[in-house]
Amino acid sequence: MKIAVIIVAGGSGKRMGQPKQFLPLAGKAVVSWNVEAFKKIKGVDQIILVVANEDLEKAKLLGCAVAESGRERTDSVRNGLKLVSPDTELVIIHDGARPLITTDVIEKAIKEAREYGAAVVGVPVKDTIKKVDSRELIVESSLNRDDLWQAQTPQVFKYEIITRAYASGKKATDDAKLVEDLGIKVKMVMGSYENLKVTTPEDLIAAEAILRSRNVLPK
Repeated sequence: MKIAVIIVAGGSGKRMGQPKQFLPLAGKAVVSWNVEAFKKIKGVDQIILVVANEDLEKAKLLGCAVAESGRERTDSVRNGLKLVSPDTELVIIHDGARPLITTDVIEKAIKEAREYGAAVVGVPVKDTIKKVDSRELIVESSLNRDDLWQAQTPQVFKYEIITRAYASGKKATDDAKLVEDLGIKVKMVMGSYENLKVTTPEDLIAAEAILRSRNVLPK
């Protein structure tokens, strides 16, 4: 079975004040932690980094195929898909700003995607979620927390499903949404609350603390 991984690492980092994918985290670039995790997965024979034009040469040093990011996330993933070999069975899409992904979560998502065709990693929400009028900020309703999950990455799809989803030309902040729009059921896979997305300087501090708790770094 051939598996391709697309790591989307072309964000501008507005909340960080600079692109975060190549910021140092415990001695290596944030995105490097992702590359190392996916290289440990059996069956992965292609890792594609999708980065901004100014980071192309830097990304090539990580030993991966490289594609240039687009204006929006869907454009970036579409550019990455162009490099995926057509005889690939599964495509994994992952945010370059999630450096704490673990091999066991990746493997669970792969297992479910083989069975269902599409799988997304996520966690149940912890807080009560309110639906609010966007103009006046008036609460319209309280949603049932038992039914709500926070989507993360990786998201894993059969090659023919994800290429068909992206052929639609639609925009989405989440790959699974494009698959859902095809009428295909997506399996939710229990992820980890530690699988945080680095978006602020505080997130970098938290990420390093988590790495230390895993005994990956010197105490």
